[in-house]
Amino acid sequence: MDKVDILSLTRQELLDNVLAIGEKKFRADQIFDWLHVKKVTEFSQMTNLSAQLREKLERNFCLKSLKIKKRLVSCIDNTVKYLYTMPDDERVETVLMEYKHGNSICISTQVGCKMGCKFCASTKAGFVRNLAPSEMLLQIYESERDSGRKINHIVLMGIGEPLDNYDNVIQFLNIISEKEDMSLRHVSVSTCGLVPRIYDLATLKLGITLSVSLHAPTNELRSSVMPVNDRYPIEELMTACKHYFEVTGRRISYEFALIDGVNDTRESADALISLLRGQNCHVNLIPVNEIKEGAFKRSASVEKYRKMLEEGGLNATVRRTLGADISAACGQLRRDNN
Repeated sequence: MDKVDILSLTRQELLDNVLAIGEKKFRADQIFDWLHVKKVTEFSQMTNLSAQLREKLERNFCLKSLKIKKRLVSCIDNTVKYLYTMPDDERVETVLMEYKHGNSICISTQVGCKMGCKFCASTKAGFVRNLAPSEMLLQIYESERDSGRKINHIVLMGIGEPLDNYDNVIQFLNIISEKEDMSLRHVSVSTCGLVPRIYDLATLKLGITLSVSLHAPTNELRSSVMPVNDRYPIEELMTACKHYFEVTGRRISYEFALIDGVNDTRESADALISLLRGQNCHVNLIPVNEIKEGAFKRSASVEKYRKMLEEGGLNATVRRTLGADISAACGQLRRDNN
């Protein structure tokens, strides 16, 4: 019989499993505390449990771990990039960033990515598998343990498309919501625009921030850099985003990577203003981060573009680029040693 991945269980599922092995209800709360507050790495460290119960846990459950394969620290802004090796020897990258308001972590949700966005390094080696909820949690726990920093904000914007791993991501969010030290209002989930899943996510009313990778204001331009637009064109995406806001009351953040000579023109700005006019939203401008396989160059007109959007009535800011000297910025994450 396969052992149960105990870190991937919600509090209720943990209770059900504890009762199933003949233990009392209060033990589930003790175990949850050891796993998600004290963040132990072995059952033997659960010292207020009897030796007999710890042996039961060893027989029935597995407690996964991640190993740091590589750790890079930015000389510019103290950003830390981790290359983590998982139990099956697959690898993902995680980025820990320092802001005035606290520490933010960008975690991966898949090994590789299917989406094929042309400005993103994460998709270049193809898709391997989804991450389990435990493997998402462990990116947070191991990064906190190694860095000594308390993480205040979680961003699901690393390797992979979170809504393509929908069930595991929702399970991860449910576990996070049960932790006293983290609110889902401090969690951002990014998507390239998987329209059916945006509707599914809206029904849950989780309180997260939904970040939509838009990157172009027209179908022709968006399809040229984001193949997902051929499946879910902008009109369908905008309808889903408006529905999400109507149901949840949560403002959507549109991510817009500015590429020199591609989407940083006056024409592009006017089209984006027209597209988003009337929406309660925010535009997060990102100077595109160059990757070795790509031909796209960073726009020199980022601030000019922001002013055009602002003059057109849109709320727009320029994202601060962190970790560029260690290839830890948006779109630069990989699953190898390069």
